[in-house]
Amino acid sequence: MRKIVILTGAGISAESGLGTFRDAGGVWSQYDLAEVATPEGFARNPALVHDFYNARRANALAAHPNAAHEALVRLERDWPGQVVLVTQNIDDLHERAGHRHVIHMHGELARALCAACGAHWPAPEKMSASDPCPECGTRATRPDIVWFGEMPYDMDLIQRHIDSADLFAAIGTSGQVFPAAGFVMQANAAGAETVELNLEPSELSGMFDIRREGPATRVVPAWVNDLLASA
Repeated sequence: MRKIVILTGAGISAESGLGTFRDAGGVWSQYDLAEVATPEGFARNPALVHDFYNARRANALAAHPNAAHEALVRLERDWPGQVVLVTQNIDDLHERAGHRHVIHMHGELARALCAACGAHWPAPEKMSASDPCPECGTRATRPDIVWFGEMPYDMDLIQRHIDSADLFAAIGTSGQVFPAAGFVMQANAAGAETVELNLEPSELSGMFDIRREGPATRVVPAWVNDLLASA
């Protein structure tokens, strides 16, 4: 049975109340990303960076999975083949909806990272620059988030999954952030069928075999229904 690899972006969480990266007037647009989403910004002002991500963590904890997240859980449960879920999102709505395994290529708000020794651990609701690392004791605690200029997590694993996929789907992604923006090209080269589910066309829409437009809570459940009906 066909192997499905799914990439999700901010658009799948937007209807849960979490603004997308490029929303006009959204929280991300109110900050200089060089100051809150780069290693250099963290080195200059760790308190500002922690304040920013503490607020993002509180927002994510207050949000709830929506019908799109729940539909993907149903696909994982009922599809007779393998379903691999990769997300660019740093929230945990996929897990809270019931997904057993999610590859977080851009890290997670719910995790902390030591900038000195590389240790990872569950993040408290509020983090600060004075928090010691539980492994080495250094006060270099940072959010476990992949910032601009850093390599996303699990790229080798993700690329192996895409190379062996029969169907690749991108849901709620802008097509502007690499390396994820290149996944559809890799999937096409591997001979997979490709589908884009998005509120509006992305910059890469022309590279997909199939395109469905509309809110994620409408188009994702409909797509999952069609897939399961054809299984």
